[in-house]
Amino acid sequence: MDETIGTNAEKQQLASTFISYANAIASMFLVIFSPLFGVWIDRTGLKKKMIVWFASISILFTFLMGIFGGIDFGLSQSGIPISMFLVVISFVIAKFFYNSSLVFYDAMMPSLGTKSELPLISGFGVAVGYLGTIVGLLVYILVNDGDYYKAFIPTAILYLLFSLPLFFINKDDPIPKEKREKVHFLTGYKEIFHTFKEMKKHKKIFKFMVAYFFINDALATTIAMMAVYATAVLAFTSGQFILLYLVSTVAAIIGSFVFGYINKRAGSHKAITYVGIIMVVALVIAAAATAQWLFWIAGAMFGVALGSIWVTSRTYIIELSPVEKQGQFFGLFAFSGKVSSIIGPAIYGSITFMLRSHGAFASRMALVSLIIMTVIGLVIHMKKLKNE
Repeated sequence: MDETIGTNAEKQQLASTFISYANAIASMFLVIFSPLFGVWIDRTGLKKKMIVWFASISILFTFLMGIFGGIDFGLSQSGIPISMFLVVISFVIAKFFYNSSLVFYDAMMPSLGTKSELPLISGFGVAVGYLGTIVGLLVYILVNDGDYYKAFIPTAILYLLFSLPLFFINKDDPIPKEKREKVHFLTGYKEIFHTFKEMKKHKKIFKFMVAYFFINDALATTIAMMAVYATAVLAFTSGQFILLYLVSTVAAIIGSFVFGYINKRAGSHKAITYVGIIMVVALVIAAAATAQWLFWIAGAMFGVALGSIWVTSRTYIIELSPVEKQGQFFGLFAFSGKVSSIIGPAIYGSITFMLRSHGAFASRMALVSLIIMTVIGLVIHMKKLKNE
C-alpha cells in the first residue's frame, strides 16, 4: 500500500494507519465471534464443514485483493484511490475468516491422534506452517516491480490448493441432532467471564496473563506492521522486505528450537523474561535505525521472539495451571491474545495518524509505544508476588 499511496511522507503514514486499523478491525470481529464459534463446536461437533466455508470465503477475498488492486476507478478520497479502500475491506474480511477457520482447525487436534501423539503432530504442524510461509514468499517471483498487488492472486490459488487435502480427507464427527444440547448463544461469553473470575484466585497465572497481554500486544503489532515500517522509514523495496521476511521466518524456526532448550534448562519464567528482553532490544534498534542493516538485525530478533514466545508461554501456562483447569485457562489465554491484537494496531495506527505530518517520525513514535508495552509486560512478569 505504501507504494501505491505513499507518494510523500504524510501519505506513507496514512498507509500505516490504514493497515494498522485494518488489522485491529479484523481482530475485533474475531474477539466478538470466537466465543460463539466455541459454543457451536461443542453443540454440533461440526468443524471441517465450517473450515471449508470460512477458508473458501477467505480465499475469495484474498483473490479479490489482487483484482481490486489493479483497477483504476478514477475516484479517490483524501488522495487515496477507492480501489485501495476495496483492498483494505477485502483484507479485513479475508483475515477475519482465515482466523475464524483456525478456531475450528485447532479444535480438530484431539481427533488427529492419541494424547501421546499430539505433541509430535502439533510440532510437525508448526514446522510445516513456517515452511509454508517461506514457500508463500515465492509468489513474488511471478509478479513484476510495481505490480505487487498481483501477488494476492497466486497466493489465493496456493491457499486453495493447500486446503484441498483437509477439505476432502478429514472428516467431521458431528453430534446427532437429537443429542445436541440447547445452549444459549451467550454461553461462550459467560464461560470466559467465569474463567476470568476463577483465574484471579490463581495469582501467578493471573499475573502472567496480564504480562503476556502487553508482550503479545507489542509482538503481534510488530509482525503486522514490520513491512510498512521498513518501507516508510528505511526505504526498503518490496524485494528487500521479502528477503527480510524470509530471514525473520528462518530466525523464528531457530528461535523455537533454541528456546525449547533454554526453557528446559532455565525454566519457563526465565525463558519468557529473555524473550521480552530480546523484543525490547529489537524494538529499540528498529525505532532508532537510520540504516537498513540495523533493521536487518532487528528483523531477525523479531523472528526469534515470535518463534520462542509460542514455546515458552504455552509451557508456562501448563506449569501454572491446575490440571483440571488447563482447558479453561488455555481458552482464556487464546482469547487474551486476540484482544491484544486489537489494541496494539489501534494504538499504532492512531499515533501514525495524529503525527502523520511529521513523516517517518510518526512511525518511530508508534514503535516507541510498543517498547513501552513490552517493558510494562516485562515488569509485571518479573515482579514477585507475596508468598511467591
